[in-house]
Amino acid sequence: MAGETIPVRKGEELDPGRLETFLRAHFELPETPLKIEQFSAGHSNLTYLIRSGNWEAVLRRPPLGPVAPKAHDMGREYKVLNKVHPVFPLAPRPLIYHDDPDVVGAPFFLMERRKGVVVDTSFPAGLAPTEAKGRELSQMMVDTLVQLHAIDYRETGMEEISKPQGFLQRQVEGWIKRYQRVKTDEITGVDTLTSQLAEHIPASPQPAIIHYDYKLNNVMFDSKLTKMVGLFDWEMATVGDPLADLGCALSYWTEKNDPEFLKRAFGQRPVTVLPGFMTREQWIEAYAKKSGRDLSHIHYYLAFAYFKLAVICQQIYYRWKKGQTQDERFSRLRDLVHALIQLARQYAHKC
Repeated sequence: MAGETIPVRKGEELDPGRLETFLRAHFELPETPLKIEQFSAGHSNLTYLIRSGNWEAVLRRPPLGPVAPKAHDMGREYKVLNKVHPVFPLAPRPLIYHDDPDVVGAPFFLMERRKGVVVDTSFPAGLAPTEAKGRELSQMMVDTLVQLHAIDYRETGMEEISKPQGFLQRQVEGWIKRYQRVKTDEITGVDTLTSQLAEHIPASPQPAIIHYDYKLNNVMFDSKLTKMVGLFDWEMATVGDPLADLGCALSYWTEKNDPEFLKRAFGQRPVTVLPGFMTREQWIEAYAKKSGRDLSHIHYYLAFAYFKLAVICQQIYYRWKKGQTQDERFSRLRDLVHALIQLARQYAHKC
C-alpha cells in the first residue's frame, strides 16, 4: 500500500465489471465510474487503489501463479488487521474479505487508504535530508516498534491465530530446513552457522505482537515527516519473540559504514546511510532504553535475521539456477547469499 500509484501492470489487471458489481453490493459508492490503479512498491502481494468519486479503498490479493502453502494468506492478514487495528491505529482498518476467486481471480481483502509519504531510497521532493531529521525518523521507528511490542496481545485475540510458545525454535529450525531444500553451492562456514543457530537458541522474553517485516518502505509518514501515519504489510505478523522482530528490523537497517554489497543489496542505497540516521548499535541501545528489555542476546537474533535474508535470496537464486525463471538479475543473488552468510557468521561469533 505504501508508495505511489501507477497504471495497472500488464497481466495484473482486475476485471472492473465484476469488481464494481461486488463493491456496489457491499458499499454505498457514488454513481461514478470505477478507477483502478496499482501501487508501485515491489511487494509480492498485488496492491491496488480502487476509487469511485470520493470513495477510496485499497485492495490486496496474492501474486499471480502458484503460491506456496500458507503463503500470501489474505484471510489471515485480514484477521490480523481486525484484531490489531483497534489497539494499534497505525495498522489500517480492514473493510471486507472475500475468499472466492470469482471477483479478481483470487481471495482478496479491502482496507482503508492512508495518505502520506514513504521514505526509502530518497526524501520527498521539497524536503532536504538533515542530520536532525535522520535522527528523528530513526527514533520514530524505534518508538513505534516498542509501542507495538508493549500491547497486551491477550486483549486482542491474536493468540487465536498464533502459537507464541516455541516460536523462535520453530523459526530457526524451519529456516534451516528451507535452506537445505534449496542449497546449490558449498558456502564456507554455513554448516557451522546453522549448527550454532540450532544449538544456542536463547530463552525468549514474554511474547508480543510482532510485525516481522518492519522496515522503512512499509511505513508511511505525514508530508512533513513529523509523525508516522501508517504501517503496512501485516502478512507475517503474529505473536512471538519481540527480539526476533527487532533482529528482522535491524537486518533491513543499513548504515553508512556497511560494505557496499549490503547497501545496494535491494537496489539503490537506502536513506539510512545518510548522516543522522542511527547505526544498528544505536538502534539497539534506543530500543533497550525505551522497552526495558534485556538485549544481551541480540547478536544471536541478528545472526539469525541475516541468515533468514540469505535463505530468502537463495530461494530466488535456486529458481533461476533450476530454470524456473529466466530473469538474469537473479543470477547475481549467488554472491549476495554468500556475503549474507558471512555477515551472519560474524554476528554468530559475538554470541
